[in-house]
Amino acid sequence: MKLTVDHISVSFASTDIVKDISLKVDNHQFVGLIGPNGCGKSTLLKSIYKVIKPKQGQVFLSSTDVLKSKPKVVSQQLGVVGQFNEMSFDFNVREMVTMGRTPHKGMLETDNQRDEEIVEEALSKVNLSHYAERSYMSLSGGEKQRVVLARVLAQQPKFMILDEPTNHLDIKYQLQILSIVKSLGIGILAALHDLTLAAEYCDYLYMIKQGKIYASGTPEEVLTKEMISDVFDVNCEIYKNPVTGGLGIAYLNSQ
Repeated sequence: MKLTVDHISVSFASTDIVKDISLKVDNHQFVGLIGPNGCGKSTLLKSIYKVIKPKQGQVFLSSTDVLKSKPKVVSQQLGVVGQFNEMSFDFNVREMVTMGRTPHKGMLETDNQRDEEIVEEALSKVNLSHYAERSYMSLSGGEKQRVVLARVLAQQPKFMILDEPTNHLDIKYQLQILSIVKSLGIGILAALHDLTLAAEYCDYLYMIKQGKIYASGTPEEVLTKEMISDVFDVNCEIYKNPVTGGLGIAYLNSQ
């Protein structure tokens, strides 16, 4: 499933946050959004998955007009892992993950054996099967993030959007979650804070500065010391990782 974003702009009051951004993600492609805090990454993602209404623009998942379609139609195709996952009412972990099956159920339709199997598979993938009966609110931020990912996995989306999916996670689970997502073989659009992880996992990058696309291309094309200096205001050196063969980034100092 292909994502096409055409000329999206978002404004709050009289301030333009996202300025005429267009991008695309092909089927099976892992695309990263990178840029400093406040550059508009999260606002752009929220406008794509309909939490924020854009001032202008269109969003399509293949032939589905996302901004004009009913939420259930969109949620049958699109899964979202957001930054903040607090809730007003508590559920246990299994109940939280089971909510991922909701887009595929009719009104008053109960969960069947296949639904239960999908939920257990999702819990196993994020290594939380032993937490199934735990209260969601009792979990750490990183554990909550893994529960939310499991819920999206149970949703079985054809495309995923992730907004800083490795927030609150130690390095083991950062690697685990990005590996799980990449192994799904579906289109992924992810805002990532860690440039080294972006270089390792992403097929293509969009670098955003002050609400506009500053650069786009492969990690090798975008993650240059000149571009990182201009956008992130830090000095660095780029090198080849001797283990992975991918890009490595050594930060020197802020400017």
